[in-house]
Amino acid sequence: MRETKIQTPSLGIAAQEWGDPDAPPLVMLHGWLDNAASFDLLAPHLAKRFRVIALDLPGHGHSDHLPPGADYHYMGHVRAALAAVDALGLPRFHLLGHSLGAGIATLLAVAAPERVRRLLLIEGLGPLADDGSRTLDRFRDALAAPPKSTRNLRVFADVDSALAARVAVGGLASDLARPIVERGLREVPGGYSWRSDPRLSGLTPIRFAETQVMALLLGLAAPTSLLLARPHPPYLEPEALQIRIDCVDDIRTQTMEGGHHLHLEHPDAVAAWALDFA
Repeated sequence: MRETKIQTPSLGIAAQEWGDPDAPPLVMLHGWLDNAASFDLLAPHLAKRFRVIALDLPGHGHSDHLPPGADYHYMGHVRAALAAVDALGLPRFHLLGHSLGAGIATLLAVAAPERVRRLLLIEGLGPLADDGSRTLDRFRDALAAPPKSTRNLRVFADVDSALAARVAVGGLASDLARPIVERGLREVPGGYSWRSDPRLSGLTPIRFAETQVMALLLGLAAPTSLLLARPHPPYLEPEALQIRIDCVDDIRTQTMEGGHHLHLEHPDAVAAWALDFA
């Protein structure tokens, strides 16, 4: 594995790379409050065929935080990912995303159809959306909430304490969560604190409307493979997801027993799924 720092016009984006630099590129985008280490178990399998580039999304891992006053949103993540592949000089690439990263990857493939060869999605097709029932409340609550800051961040005495906190809320086994936790920590007086931008945990004022997501999915041209966990999480209801799937011309779906982080729980099986498609 090679550590990389990519300087874009607005942000420094950190990444981890595996494989032959001259192999076809495969860019990978992680989930919310994860980081590039989410792919530590999967990437070595894929590096047999690809130059694997796992980005730390803005505000995550070792990437820069957004400037004061800026908000994190899907569109900003799409712009940052496009800026990173531009800086790397990648005119075309394969793209894999997990959860939040799957939503970003979907939007990127819609925005730049000539650049994405194949799209691989784990536990997500498009961004989280709003059916309108909570739009007003969400907007008011988000604007009324005090801004998140790096002050008074929780300090953990050691890495294992931070790991226990992540396991308690994330549903991952400690051995699988450890690489994400270790990459996501920084040393501070008295121990360790999270590197991630606290604003990532803030309320989102405005989400895409579901009708907007469907309209965007109608423009998804890249051959797409979607891998879903069984049983499904509550935010990926099969009926609603099927409506999105039906918007995409060239898509195949597969389910696998396991939790939300299938690529950590079953890296061999997920690698086989990816290599069979890409």
